[in-house]
Amino acid sequence: MRKRGGGLTSNFLSYSISHCSLELVIPIYIFKMDFRKNILKPFRLKIFFLQRMPLGFFAGLRVDKFSTNEAVVSLPFNGITKNPFKSVYFGAQAMAAELSTGVLAMDAVIDSKKKISMLVFDMKAHFTKKAVSRISFHCEQGDEIRQAIQQAIDTKEGVTVEVKSIGTDQFGDIVSEFNYTWTFKLKTS
Repeated sequence: MRKRGGGLTSNFLSYSISHCSLELVIPIYIFKMDFRKNILKPFRLKIFFLQRMPLGFFAGLRVDKFSTNEAVVSLPFNGITKNPFKSVYFGAQAMAAELSTGVLAMDAVIDSKKKISMLVFDMKAHFTKKAVSRISFHCEQGDEIRQAIQQAIDTKEGVTVEVKSIGTDQFGDIVSEFNYTWTFKLKTS
């Protein structure tokens, strides 16, 4: 625990706004209670972003659909996500695509009730169309992620799994495809 802004904080979010100090103390474990429900609640998702992924908060990422096998994350086309060529910046697309695979991985790790380290090991992208509207990233490989985590638990070795996130625009056209290689390993401590 460390002292900050007049109060003790440990696993809590704390920040101040200009001259007045505002301490927003919300436990990180709020998501572990029922991750699937909380990830779909806009306010709680924003708190999660502020705690763990501030760029997601500022970019306006949204989890539109979520189950154990499927996640849909959308990214707005706005001034923050737009590049000088008046399309969605590839880095913003990569962040949203990673989140569509990452929420499936986080959910599976929480469900395993084990201490598992998870890390993106590799990423490949292919862009097929200029992205000039809200982009939705779909990943439907939660089962493969769960199998990899179970294998990591059983073998106590690092296990990798490659998952795909497909980005579509408001008309349903594919604008980008991202392949992420996640690695999972059971923590020994």
